[in-house]
Amino acid sequence: MEDITHSPLYSPDLAPIPPEKRTWSKWDLAALWVGMAVCIPTYLLASYMMRAGLSWQAALTIIGLANLVITVPMVLNGHAGVNYGIPFPVQGRAAFGTVGVHIPSIVRAIVACGWFGVQTWIGGLAIYSIWNAATGQQGEAALSTGKFICFGIFWLINIYFIWKGTESIKWLENWAAPILVIIGLLLIGWGVRNAGGFTNALGQGEQLQHGTLTLLPYADAPGRTLGLSPLLRADGTPKATHYRILPSVEWKTSPVEWEALTGPVTTVSLGMQPEVHVQFKDGTGHESSIVVVNAEVKAAESVGFWQYLMWFTAMVGFWATMSISISDITRFAKSQKDQLAGQFIGLPGTMLFYSFVGIFVTSAAVVAFDDVLIAEDAPWDPVSLVSKFQSPAVVIFAQVALLIATLSTNIAANVIAPANAFSNLFPKRISFRVGGVIAGLIGILICPWWLLDEISGILIFVSGLLGPVLGVLLCDYFIIRRRVLNLEGLYRVDGPHAGVSMAALSALIAGTAVALVGYWVRSLELLYTLSWFSGTAVAFLVYWVMMGGRSRAAG
Repeated sequence: MEDITHSPLYSPDLAPIPPEKRTWSKWDLAALWVGMAVCIPTYLLASYMMRAGLSWQAALTIIGLANLVITVPMVLNGHAGVNYGIPFPVQGRAAFGTVGVHIPSIVRAIVACGWFGVQTWIGGLAIYSIWNAATGQQGEAALSTGKFICFGIFWLINIYFIWKGTESIKWLENWAAPILVIIGLLLIGWGVRNAGGFTNALGQGEQLQHGTLTLLPYADAPGRTLGLSPLLRADGTPKATHYRILPSVEWKTSPVEWEALTGPVTTVSLGMQPEVHVQFKDGTGHESSIVVVNAEVKAAESVGFWQYLMWFTAMVGFWATMSISISDITRFAKSQKDQLAGQFIGLPGTMLFYSFVGIFVTSAAVVAFDDVLIAEDAPWDPVSLVSKFQSPAVVIFAQVALLIATLSTNIAANVIAPANAFSNLFPKRISFRVGGVIAGLIGILICPWWLLDEISGILIFVSGLLGPVLGVLLCDYFIIRRRVLNLEGLYRVDGPHAGVSMAALSALIAGTAVALVGYWVRSLELLYTLSWFSGTAVAFLVYWVMMGGRSRAAG
């Protein structure tokens, strides 16, 4: 093999890892996935589906099946990493070209940098909460110097593990994984103890899949009729005892009398009012949040096949970006068996387990906390759950758990890919360490403290459009090259993969266009709803056709 160490495309961080230096076993990979999968979004997944009307059983089934499905391309695309010890930007040179690969790798990197900023801000807030609980201070709702200091502390913790390299990341994930599993079991134990048993806690979950306010389309009263359904106790009686309807115009300045609820479901005529605010309270004075009903609210509809399909696609897309850059991780695996077993052990099971933890603990909270009167106030996210506890020790423990989960997710899912992508831009000048620091700096520049919700929405949108990259990679590696790569050629500026592959670029544009057409054209919305599948399939087919559908092994 020709000496490629002097090539501008070569660096020690991007070089193939020799077999004797690949130290990650199946348990290391499984631990990595536990560390990545245990995060606030995983905890919240099932809640989104239940709020849309799905049962908790259906939500867990979709999450389990979707993660089994996404693990298949994860393992397939990770094959090259194990086979050749190369990261995603180098693997992608075979399909996209040595220059063309910067398009998918940098887009993937920017998405990861965005999530890095969001997760680092969340971790900083956990440190801020720990400080307040330990000192007895009252936290501020607005931005404060303390929050920025805590954000900086957590940012530096992340940078420490980046600077120490991949072995420190493996160490972090191996320690975090059992701790996170134990925390999940402790949360389930808390739910069993405080909700009167395992079955009783789960039984409360059915209430959470229905909104508190339901428009009744067949009521006899003129205008619109509303059904009020606060949460019920274990004996079937409403937790709330009274309600009040607040007109939308300057309701805060006009005192409104409370009315007694007449049963599990109380019917109220709204007349022709376009918008009203509804609030509940119980006999001890606990008041619910205010729920708004406006003219756009429609009567409840049953969940249909397309809703199930939409949620299934969304769950598959949850790890879509990781499936693209998985070689960044599998290149450290000892064997194909290790990466296969490690990913199937770590990913589907963890996602299913922690989604169940979210469902179970929130369902138990319906019984455990007297002030949770309506489904909208159920503490679905860990931050809301922790706020229900008064003990500083419990708050500190919970925030430390959140900190560990956020750190392990951030380092593995949001640092490795951009570090390699930025290193691939200028291999001789940017190392893995420097690439990771660049990712961290971009995470600061996006100002997540101001644009948290907006950034998250943009990142989810962009992630949904990255499926075509996976389609090109799989077609190139398995169909066109039959798993045989010209390793030397991947590092040569004048080699067989020099420049930009028009076939890959065209396939990427075609796959992305299919999803965008569905986004802009209402009648083709299904294409966007199924963007991960449609984009991946179209890109795979276009690339295969443009490459002549023939094998180019080792070329």
